[in-house]
Amino acid sequence: MTREQYFSTWSKLHGDAEIRGIVRAWLAISYVTCRPLVVLRVSPNLVTLSSLALAVGYLWQIKSPWAIVLLTLSLALDGIDGTLAIMRSKISSFGALLDALMDRIVESLWIYGLFLLGVSWQILAIVWVASFIQEYMRARAGGLGESGIGIITIAERPVRASLIFIALVFNQLEFNILNEVATVWAAMQCASALRLFISLRSRLRQSQR
Repeated sequence: MTREQYFSTWSKLHGDAEIRGIVRAWLAISYVTCRPLVVLRVSPNLVTLSSLALAVGYLWQIKSPWAIVLLTLSLALDGIDGTLAIMRSKISSFGALLDALMDRIVESLWIYGLFLLGVSWQILAIVWVASFIQEYMRARAGGLGESGIGIITIAERPVRASLIFIALVFNQLEFNILNEVATVWAAMQCASALRLFISLRSRLRQSQR
């Protein structure tokens, strides 16, 4: 499968979503990464479960530099399982369910790691609830027949991981800006959830006409 064919298939699976900016860059990296996995006939579901194992490792090593590495690898594996499923023509309803479930568990572990580093639980509670609501709205809209992903917000999964990455790097350099980064994340996540709600509200109303 060529890269353009992969882009086209991904777009169709996500309601003809436009592929540009950070999404295009992320998909391009996933495509290149998955090519050897396709040759080795690696199972997409195995990759999905591996992202959880790495997230557990991240939590175990949260106070060491290894947490940064494990966070990055966890995000990478979580991002390429869907790509691998497309490239291997292994798209399935169970795979989609497993991926969504692992996403929420892995993200919860990422957030809990920040709590172990001393970030205010109140801020993290806002972050977790807002991100959960954002993803739940997309899933529920899908159950109501809305095939698209709505809009690409300013607090999608790669951005969330990037904020944690920044916090961990500065923490290793002994610059304690963990609460500040978490506060920025909370504000971005709430704004993103609200924007997605407005977008889905409009699309669902149009679909009923």
